[in-house]
Amino acid sequence: MFSFYDLVSYMISFNALFTRLAKGSFFGFIICMPLFTLAQADSRIEQRLGAEKINTKITQPAEYLGYTLGEWHLRHDQINHYLQLLARQSSRFSLDSAGYSYERRQQLSAVITSDKNQQRLAEILEQRSQVKYGVKQQGPLQQSPLIIWLAYSIHGDEASGAHAALALSHYLAASDEDWVKELLNNTVILLTPTQNPDGFDRFASWANSHKGQVIITDPNHREHNQAWPGGRFNHHLADLNRDWLFLRHPASQGRVAFFHKWQPHYVGDFHEMWQNQTYFFQPGVADRVNPLTNPDNQILSNELAAYHRKALDEVKQPYFSGQMFDDFFYGKGSTYPDINGAVGILFEQASSRGQAQESPNGVVTLQNSIDNQFSTSLSSLQGAHALRKKLIKYQSDFFARNSKRTRDGKQTGRLVKAHGGKAHITELATILQQHQISFKYLNRELEDDDILFGPSNSLFIPQSQPQHDLLQALFDKRTEFKDETFYDISTWNFESALGLSISENAKPSPKYLTNKTPNAVATEQLDNASNVAFIIDWQQAAAAPMLQQLLSQGVQVKFAKKPFSLPDRSPNAKKSAAIDFTAGSLQIPLRQPNYKGNIALLVSQLATQYQVDVTAASSSHTLAGMDLGSDEFSVIKPIKPLLLTGIDTNASETGQMWYYLDQTLAAPVTMVDSNRIASINLSGYSHIFMADGPYHLISDASARKLGKFVMDGGTIVAQKRALVWLNKRNILKSQPKTRLELNKLFSTSGMSYADKSKLNARQSIGGAIVALTLDETHPINFGLPNPLQVMKNREISFNLTSTPFIVAADYTNEPLLSGYLAKEYQRAFANTPAMIVEPKGKGHVVALTDNFLFRNIWLGSEKVYANALYFIPQ
Repeated sequence: MFSFYDLVSYMISFNALFTRLAKGSFFGFIICMPLFTLAQADSRIEQRLGAEKINTKITQPAEYLGYTLGEWHLRHDQINHYLQLLARQSSRFSLDSAGYSYERRQQLSAVITSDKNQQRLAEILEQRSQVKYGVKQQGPLQQSPLIIWLAYSIHGDEASGAHAALALSHYLAASDEDWVKELLNNTVILLTPTQNPDGFDRFASWANSHKGQVIITDPNHREHNQAWPGGRFNHHLADLNRDWLFLRHPASQGRVAFFHKWQPHYVGDFHEMWQNQTYFFQPGVADRVNPLTNPDNQILSNELAAYHRKALDEVKQPYFSGQMFDDFFYGKGSTYPDINGAVGILFEQASSRGQAQESPNGVVTLQNSIDNQFSTSLSSLQGAHALRKKLIKYQSDFFARNSKRTRDGKQTGRLVKAHGGKAHITELATILQQHQISFKYLNRELEDDDILFGPSNSLFIPQSQPQHDLLQALFDKRTEFKDETFYDISTWNFESALGLSISENAKPSPKYLTNKTPNAVATEQLDNASNVAFIIDWQQAAAAPMLQQLLSQGVQVKFAKKPFSLPDRSPNAKKSAAIDFTAGSLQIPLRQPNYKGNIALLVSQLATQYQVDVTAASSSHTLAGMDLGSDEFSVIKPIKPLLLTGIDTNASETGQMWYYLDQTLAAPVTMVDSNRIASINLSGYSHIFMADGPYHLISDASARKLGKFVMDGGTIVAQKRALVWLNKRNILKSQPKTRLELNKLFSTSGMSYADKSKLNARQSIGGAIVALTLDETHPINFGLPNPLQVMKNREISFNLTSTPFIVAADYTNEPLLSGYLAKEYQRAFANTPAMIVEPKGKGHVVALTDNFLFRNIWLGSEKVYANALYFIPQ
């Protein structure tokens, strides 16, 4: 089907059509003729964009591209250049930036409004900066512009939205229709065509590379089946539409900063879904709205839906609402606004994943998809403008309610301590700042609820503040739900994710609080000539990346297999004071066998860079535990990890492993598709990482090579379904239980056909936080909090085992901490192994039933992978 917008373009400029026909073949002529006739017959198009109501001096997309919009998949640079062109041609148009992607693609957004509003954008932005503080709008309500943000294609292979955004950009820049001029007088429209430029270009390259002269609609065609990892994900294979809360990636950080800069009233979030569907817009499933969402938000969502229904009914496009998708997890583009005083609406168009693809509802085409996204973009503008006063009042009331909670003086809030020390409290502080959540540092030690909070590892977050609702969402913990079905995870509590200890309802005196960041680490004692070694407490999160830097420069580092104590030599310490170090703590001997540089200077520089506390030891004798010269300190070998990738691995989890190794540890990691193992010499690698995945493509010969790799002294670190494959290939002896076996726990007695979906929901683990009891003496657990809180999102566990010394962690007796986990699973997982370290020959298999890196926000448990790298085997 020909694009609605491009039909309009041909109507407006017959010269463009004539030029195209003149350059084309006879085949091109017979294709275009009936489409042009259709355009002429379509009164809807004439009503929308009459030729006399369009500024022909504004370059149309087809004129800029040299081809019809949608004929080829756009690249991100083409989109940016077109936006820049419109900004030069139209006084309604300016640009804003949300920074850059990993691959240095700039994330531009169009700012479209009347000439008058363009002249006062600085004033408007100043007004927006005051919204959260309950400041009443100055002057008549109509003088305050409505802010609408339409954002597209956060999943790179959901391309129709970005194409529609280009058409909409031209329409808003060029249309002289009365309703458009009124809209622009009252509204600032923000248009972000691509929110994932790296994935978008990856997909565009794939789709364009496999497009032929004849459009193939067969779903089996290569065009519709992208090579791993596909265009959905960003550079590090993350789903950016799950990162709005966690902010692990620069595109997300820039996008959230853009949101808070403009504080929109309405956000349209445009996606694609399976080709077998039709078109979806919110509201979603009523019983699956997050309880923290204001009920008025859903009322407005329903009122806005009337405009989308009308727009799609006019073009006879089938659609649905109130099913499948929900408004629960606040880490998505359509829900993050809901907890920030705006109304977010999700749109989902059936996807062609190329040019055209067969479906039960007929052939889904890119052109028709663009048309639909363009139509609901217009209905978004019309609906939001019509409900302007309600949207402005909703946001004003939202923050006014929160502002009433704010008061000076002693406040109630959360005292928060990070087990990982400075690095993790800095991570938390950075996330809070980006979400514009207020907090204060401590300027001295404070004990509350039997927890000792200190300046270097703690924060105070007051409950009374403008971002009260979002703060509640970050620390929300619940296990009871109206509906047990979740489109995404059922919990994301930051206490569990970041390994925090919290005192709720704390009321610290203001004299304990400061806005100043903690003092830098002290390194003045490191160059003392009497020192024999430097000691680093392994509980510090940044100790692992600092260790990797030391090893990469040839420094010998040892780790402690048991706890020990040293005298406290700090200036204010008492003579008998001691510093206790846990097992796993690092020793850097001053007598280095290979490093010839100034070791004190290097350690000092790295300690400052990573904010790691380093203790200088003036003697190898300790106050308690083994001496520093004991063989209970083991030399850490340099690592060379290999990460298995490819179509039979879970792209997201593989990306999370890559992110941790590359971004967090800065360790050199070789990535190899699993079907290439047979041709790879594995002897030069220390560790092989296997994320979740079926691993169907690994041949028998490759399986034997992996088994030999472990026997010869290598370590395999594997999780979830990879354990099943390892067990079947006799590389892992421990027997995992899969969903097929675990489903037998659920009784189906007395159920009707209508109960099937409820049963499926109970049998699914979309994401629940569970607790593990650790064997603290096992090297895989060194430096970790105990109990350890992890995210469980797959149905897998181990059978009970009587094999001694291999179980490093068990699920607790009552494992569920937050989220939904069926009672059958809770009973089945209780006291069973969650982490096994199984010896095999000279090597080991580290087997994890869960992903301890979940979306790279699970900082409290990520050290498991560092322990596997540096402490196993030893």
